[in-house]
Amino acid sequence: MSPIRIRHHDLTLAPESARVIVRPFIPSVVQRVTSILERALALTEAETDRDLAGVLQDFAARHLDTESALLANFEKVAHHLAGRPPLSKARKLLIGALFSGEYALESAALFNPSIVAHPDQGGVAPGALRFIMSLRATGEGHISSIEFRTGLVDPAGAIHLDGVSRYVSVPELDPNPRYRKSMFAVKLREMGFENGASQAVLAALGEDFTRSELRQSVLRVREETQPVTQGLINTLTGIQWLADSNYEMHFSPGLATSERIIFPVSANESNGIEDARFVRLVDDDGSVTYYATYTAYNGHAILPQLIETRDFLHFRVLTLNGSAVQNKGMALFPRRIAGRYAMLSRQDDENLFLMFSANPHDWSDPRLLLQPRETWEAVKIGNCGSPVETEAGWLVITHGVGPMRKYCIGAALLDRDDPSRVLGRLREPLLAPHGSSREGYVPNVVYSCGALLHGRELVLPYAMSDRASAVASVSLDDLLAALTG
Repeated sequence: MSPIRIRHHDLTLAPESARVIVRPFIPSVVQRVTSILERALALTEAETDRDLAGVLQDFAARHLDTESALLANFEKVAHHLAGRPPLSKARKLLIGALFSGEYALESAALFNPSIVAHPDQGGVAPGALRFIMSLRATGEGHISSIEFRTGLVDPAGAIHLDGVSRYVSVPELDPNPRYRKSMFAVKLREMGFENGASQAVLAALGEDFTRSELRQSVLRVREETQPVTQGLINTLTGIQWLADSNYEMHFSPGLATSERIIFPVSANESNGIEDARFVRLVDDDGSVTYYATYTAYNGHAILPQLIETRDFLHFRVLTLNGSAVQNKGMALFPRRIAGRYAMLSRQDDENLFLMFSANPHDWSDPRLLLQPRETWEAVKIGNCGSPVETEAGWLVITHGVGPMRKYCIGAALLDRDDPSRVLGRLREPLLAPHGSSREGYVPNVVYSCGALLHGRELVLPYAMSDRASAVASVSLDDLLAALTG
């Protein structure tokens, strides 16, 4: 069989330490917080103005809106100043700076990319395609977040990346997001909190309710329930955790796409938002929603979660329900199949599974789809993003782990009408680490979280050893021939 033609583009997306955000830098010991505050309060207004001017001269050019970030961090310690006279804006800003620090989002790595068609194709030449690429950015403490890049595949298949701003901004969180009672109740049941207290909290709420309405109901149940048992406290804490894990956020339309960063918000993702697999899902009515499955990591446990957006400005982050929501590597198909949503997953850290659902937020009943077969994937296999639909079937880009923990990229082909039928698999890797791609934070790894079809080429961005990312284009005709021959 003829070799599969692969074009490696002269592009490398490397980590850049200069891209920083302002994060809270607040001691965990209250006495240290109050000591810092007392030193700041002891300054005269003239001294405060002088010291603040020095801070802004040193840092303001590194951020789009330094003052807003400093005031936000001031508010995080303002409760320690209760009963004191009002402070000047300058003193608030200086106190905010004392409890702030810069975080270099991608100082360690920029890797595990996925790619989808951009929601705005206006002004694109015939035969070209504008895209959005997501990347996992990792910095100090190995905390991961999601960054974005934009670019164009021209009619000849060349890849052109747009310029990258040195600035990054976190989104604004919606202070009063909405929840769906039925989904909330299902997740509480899975968490083991289906009891009288949780039922009392939900009974007072409508089918759709806001965070403030939930908070009022929780307070009422706590006040009305006597005695206050540990079981009640655990249930109400669980409700709070679930509410914190489902949130909404938005970016200013004036921000360039490369300036938007999704940084961990909830406790269950405090150590990272890992390996987002974005997919452009076209529903049966023609509506388009971009979904991303990702792994939330809190330093001890992982939890698959879901991101929804239509424009990459407004995002909803949601927990997933169902017994199959576990492990890593969930990847949603880009359309329904026979009226049902479909998802790839890895339930056991070894094999690839397939499951169907009437609801994209609820997943159960996984069925074994692919097991390791070749030596290069003998340790475990998984997906490299959502399946890509072709005339021959669903193209699944896979990853396999073999001897010496070497990660290679492969491919499989599934039936379009019944994706549980495997039509073909590559016997040899499509991509394997070699040369400089072998060296990095985790050596001997090539890995992707999603590919994009452009004409008769598959655009495949991939990470190199958990350090940087590159892009290859694969001949679709050659690949399908290898899978079906």
